[in-house]
Amino acid sequence: MRYFILIFGVFCCSTSVIFIKIGSTDPIVLSGYRTLLGGLFLTPFILRLKHLQRPPLGELLRRGWPPAFFLGIHFITWIIGARLTPSANASLIVNMVPVVMPLLLFMVLRERITRPEGVGTAAAMAGVVILGLGDFSFSPEHALGDAVCFLSMLFYAIYLIFARKNRDVASIYFYVVPVYLLAGILCLSIAGLRELGGHSVLWIGPDLRMELISILGLALVPTVLGHSIINWALRSIRGQAVVIINLAQFIFAGTMGYVLLNEVPHLVFYLASLLVVTGALIVIHYSRKPA
Repeated sequence: MRYFILIFGVFCCSTSVIFIKIGSTDPIVLSGYRTLLGGLFLTPFILRLKHLQRPPLGELLRRGWPPAFFLGIHFITWIIGARLTPSANASLIVNMVPVVMPLLLFMVLRERITRPEGVGTAAAMAGVVILGLGDFSFSPEHALGDAVCFLSMLFYAIYLIFARKNRDVASIYFYVVPVYLLAGILCLSIAGLRELGGHSVLWIGPDLRMELISILGLALVPTVLGHSIINWALRSIRGQAVVIINLAQFIFAGTMGYVLLNEVPHLVFYLASLLVVTGALIVIHYSRKPA
């Protein structure tokens, strides 16, 4: 059942591209809105956890600020990098998390991946490489964007490592609520500093109705449901298994893009999807050791 819940969470995360495309609010501001509202939406759940001893506020902030920093910077660098390099480059690089995750898991938590996880990783990453290399552009003018996307991928991987590291927190709400609130404050502070520095910041787009759908959709679906479920899964499912299954985001996003936005996937999309699904099924089938 936990794998089905994780897959649902991955699907929720994949909807972010749809909500982003229907709005025009400044991306850094939008990142702040989605995380800050996500934290506020989940705050009542903390208040209802009367059967659990609530950790001191200082401890919640101590645990929450490092992953909040990496989540916020991931969102910001992903936006910047994606605008400096072709989409294929950005998509390929940001999906390299399963490659760096084993090293981070071992360095931080001394967690080694199993042989089936290695096989599943190889199959899934083959799909990602096939998906990206067809249109990948090796060009000096894109080097900066590629480097920023690589940093964004590292920030996301480190953010996930903290979820694994903090799995001893009594409730997932005690962890994700401070993370979202702090990440939202960080992003909005950066946007405010840009405004003070003389840069024009679009705090809300012209079509208020579509902007509200975009903001609330991002907060409720990919953040409250998607990221929260992935953080929850990392408490009980092995880290490498989670990041491989998380690669299915591009499958869901591609499908929704076709249905909702009439974006027809290239033929290679289907081969890449098959390989990613194969890799995910391998790690699910053989993930029998305790997390």
